[in-house]
Amino acid sequence: MKKISVLIPCYNEEENVEAISQAVLETLERDLPRYDYELVFIDNDSRDNTRPILRRLCQENPKIKAIFNARNFGQFNSPYYGMLQVTGDCVIEMVADFQDPVDMIPKYVKAWEEGYKIVIGIKTSSRENPVMYWLRSCYYKLIKKLSDVEQIEHFTGSGLYDRDFIEVLRRLDDPTPFLRGIVAELGYKRKEIPYEQPKRRAGKTHNNFYRLYDAAMLSVTSYTKVGLRLATFVGGVSCFVSMVVAVVYLTMKLIWWDRFPAGMAPMLIGMLFLGSVQIFFIGMVGEYILSINQRIMRRPLVIEEERLNFEPAADPAE
Repeated sequence: MKKISVLIPCYNEEENVEAISQAVLETLERDLPRYDYELVFIDNDSRDNTRPILRRLCQENPKIKAIFNARNFGQFNSPYYGMLQVTGDCVIEMVADFQDPVDMIPKYVKAWEEGYKIVIGIKTSSRENPVMYWLRSCYYKLIKKLSDVEQIEHFTGSGLYDRDFIEVLRRLDDPTPFLRGIVAELGYKRKEIPYEQPKRRAGKTHNNFYRLYDAAMLSVTSYTKVGLRLATFVGGVSCFVSMVVAVVYLTMKLIWWDRFPAGMAPMLIGMLFLGSVQIFFIGMVGEYILSINQRIMRRPLVIEEERLNFEPAADPAE
């Protein structure tokens, strides 16, 4: 009997974890009775009652498992690490707040049975803030045009991944993984299933401006050269324009020495413009350097504090 793993990352989701676990188990037992299953939560150091609830759920059902991180390791590392810990023939990743509809699970599995090793959900619309959805659409279109590899619009990471692809992820050994880009760049032939994203069932989102900016910069520095190339081009053009303006001003001053007051305004404007351009692109280059630095340090994806209902690791000596 094949086994399906459902992975749910969570952080401060005390109002949702019990409801999502019940909904997932009901869906698996009703629609997919021919499969064995496990439901794995990976908690990113929640500060509310999420962990006590998960402990109770694990005590009540041995097929519910939990991994507790020692601290918050970010929105990308934690689910990626969780995918490497599951034991099923495939893993379905979804969020705890019901914004990835539970009824997508049978659709994912059906496509998997058809031979697809990757089946992903694509948001065609959303009940979230329409301004945010529009901004996300603009971001996806921009990164798709700038990227050196294919990028998938409105793909949040939710989907089904075959064991073969999980082994690909394991061999990557990337300390700063960006799953959305990896699926597009290194993944197998995939099937995309459209869905409308509902509102959060309860609680509030943890995606503030900094988290969204971090996600955007990770995709930019991992899959585009545009920042560095733009710095080179803009720097070269600015340098050329500055030299032309300097020569023109010098020539005019030499020809009309008494009648051409150069003044300080052009100099100040030029200095402020070039200074702002330099600061902007120093920051852009710094983002690339930060990405390189994180990869060179080779820090682990996650440090576990505790895991529940997992079988003990086999002794290597055996």
